[in-house]
Amino acid sequence: MRQTKIVLSDKEIPTKWYNIMADMPNKPKPPLHPGTRQPVGPQDLAAIFPMDLILQEVSTERWIDIPEEVLDIYSLWRPSPLYRAHRLEAALGTPAKIYYKYEGVSPAGSHKPNTSIPQAFYNKKAGMKRIATETGAGQWGSSMALAGKLFGLDVTVYMVKVSYGQKPYRRIMMETWGATVHASPSKVTNSGRKVLELDPNSQGSLGIAISEAVEDAATHNDTNYALGSVLNHVCLHQTVIGLEAKKQMEIAGDYPDVVIGCCGGGSNLAGIAFPFLHDKIGGKKVRVMAVEPASCPTLTKGEFRYDFGDVAGLTPLMTMYTLGHDFMPPGIHAGGLRYHGDSPLISQLYHDKLIEARAYNQVPVFEAALQFANTESIIPAPESAHAIRAVIDEALLAKEEGKQKTILFNLSGHGYMDLQAYADYHDGKLKDFEYPSEEIKKSLAKLPKI
Repeated sequence: MRQTKIVLSDKEIPTKWYNIMADMPNKPKPPLHPGTRQPVGPQDLAAIFPMDLILQEVSTERWIDIPEEVLDIYSLWRPSPLYRAHRLEAALGTPAKIYYKYEGVSPAGSHKPNTSIPQAFYNKKAGMKRIATETGAGQWGSSMALAGKLFGLDVTVYMVKVSYGQKPYRRIMMETWGATVHASPSKVTNSGRKVLELDPNSQGSLGIAISEAVEDAATHNDTNYALGSVLNHVCLHQTVIGLEAKKQMEIAGDYPDVVIGCCGGGSNLAGIAFPFLHDKIGGKKVRVMAVEPASCPTLTKGEFRYDFGDVAGLTPLMTMYTLGHDFMPPGIHAGGLRYHGDSPLISQLYHDKLIEARAYNQVPVFEAALQFANTESIIPAPESAHAIRAVIDEALLAKEEGKQKTILFNLSGHGYMDLQAYADYHDGKLKDFEYPSEEIKKSLAKLPKI
């Protein structure tokens, strides 16, 4: 029999996370305090983060130990399988070899528990009682709800309102694990109330939801904030994906020519790609591609600037590719890819041309998702389907050129909680929307002057 999947044993779960900060040719500029505009120190972050995570955020050590308590929970679903997409290859008639790392095997159905579990562990260790967080499509909120339940923490989730309506089963999942879920903007916080005063019908954004969660955490002594993407420590935790994938590719006797991941804030791309970027920085020939929606084209149309991570300007200013912190994306179904900025690490690597980027409209993305589902059998999350679109295009290019190529991508989650998106696609309700350049310019014009 041909080998379809490569599965590692529990003993082969990585015991250390890989920190790309140790190897980057140019490190991101330091985050700045939103009030003083001076570099942020650990004491500035201590109001909303435990010290262990703050130290990871600024660390330049290459390897950081994964706590035993975290490894124990990781073993519920890790190591995740690596698949060879034989059926998709045959359907495309391509000489390319396609591999995918499947993170949908986690209890929450996505890659997000790779960081929600350690974040909950460190917060519990610091004596916290509650976590306040935001979520777009619901993958992060459900992952944090799961982690809170496992470590005995209460969890409050501010869910972007458009996704709250589109994805009710994600909300039910969070509530099943004990979380309290508010549609954002809400009337629970000052940040939410201000948005609703200006626009009572606001569909929300991740920037607004972050403002609400940060405000909640900063105003309650027993509560910290947790973020599911963007920050350095989040990208760090996700590298278990790529570290496992490297072992599995070795077993397959192969190495990728291109590594592809969808990119909203950047965590799943970081997870699959950073261990391979370590090789690229060391001289190995490998491409890394970030794939984003044309309706929220952060890397492909944004600017590399200091900006806030939220609408209200409560977070530190970070250097990142941004569309402007008050950018209001349309209500596309890939709710996890609607953030106005990108991880400072991803942004710096893209700026240094170690990463390339591509943007797609949602109709061709769902066409790719159906082709994948009908060959590989897994219905992918709309976010992951962006990566699949790029994979198919790369494979067809290899066919056109008659060249061998090895493609690795991160199937960062399944779409079984996102079936309304597929229903809308089947009913012809999904529309392409490429965000107008003039609107992006208006948003960028409001960026803080540093």
